[in-house]
Amino acid sequence: MDDRAKALLKTLVELYIAEGTPVGSRTLSRASGLELSPATIRNVMADLEEMGLIVSPHTSAGRVPTARGYRVFVDTMLTARPLDALQAEVSPAAREQLQGAQPGRVITHAAQMLSNLSNFVGVVTAPRKASVFHHIEFMRLGERRVLLILVAPDGDVQNRVIVTARDHSQAELVEAANFLNTHYAGLTIDAVRERLQQEVETLRSEIAELMRSAVQAGSEAMAESDPVVVSGERNLLAVQDFGHDLGSLRKLFDLFEQKTQLMRLLDVSSRAEGVRIYIGGESGVVPYEALSIVSAPYEVDGQVVGTLGVIGPTRMPYERMIQIVDITSKLVSNALSAPR
Repeated sequence: MDDRAKALLKTLVELYIAEGTPVGSRTLSRASGLELSPATIRNVMADLEEMGLIVSPHTSAGRVPTARGYRVFVDTMLTARPLDALQAEVSPAAREQLQGAQPGRVITHAAQMLSNLSNFVGVVTAPRKASVFHHIEFMRLGERRVLLILVAPDGDVQNRVIVTARDHSQAELVEAANFLNTHYAGLTIDAVRERLQQEVETLRSEIAELMRSAVQAGSEAMAESDPVVVSGERNLLAVQDFGHDLGSLRKLFDLFEQKTQLMRLLDVSSRAEGVRIYIGGESGVVPYEALSIVSAPYEVDGQVVGTLGVIGPTRMPYERMIQIVDITSKLVSNALSAPR
């Protein structure tokens, strides 16, 4: 794609984000500032359409960006701007709510801040805690089915049904639980897994297999206990792209209710540095073509512990969303890392 085509694509995307109506060649000619004839612009638009970057909706003479067009725009045409202007929008009261609050309230306030600044949906995962267990029990439910009961130091209880390689008597289950409680209580799940791998030769193979299954199930149970705070779902009712499509809106609200898909998506985001952008169905987790997600990890004392982001239509002002997510990530990191 040559510079002329890039300039016209950039102008078209910016116009569509701002106005929400298909962009025609005459409008594009006036807005681009390029001295090109309408015929030349129509030819370039035809090329962009052939590349899958823009499309003509219905019978309109204008064009709108596709998810691929937004991706090219975001990857090659956005420039990072200083956060000074946005800093002024974050009121002193909002900053105080973050700085003076307990971690749970910091997360709630951050989701509200993301929603208020973006006018879309704000999502934040709570900080991941080390998966430490205080006590473990096994209860035989039936052939090869065992109930795992995992108690954390703060009294939180996680239950999980595991299927074992062979049937175990209740006496064997008690033996395995006693071994784990005696040797591993107070350690993180990851530390238990590592030590089990080292000590597996000293354990009877069937008990070792049971313990490995318990550790895996315990790790999954702890991971699923991480909540997602969502704020501003109703903002999507006012979005032109969704307002008349009740089916899509219902799916989106189901997504926010379930939260499991959001957890998986945000967990992927937390393993990347800086701001991540998912356009349309790119994430593979939230498969809605009309939806985009801008997310970033946040830290406590230099360690990534969670993720936050904005969810809205693909026709969102990406530059502003990047700034909103970036500044909120920094504020949350500072608030959670501050001495208490």
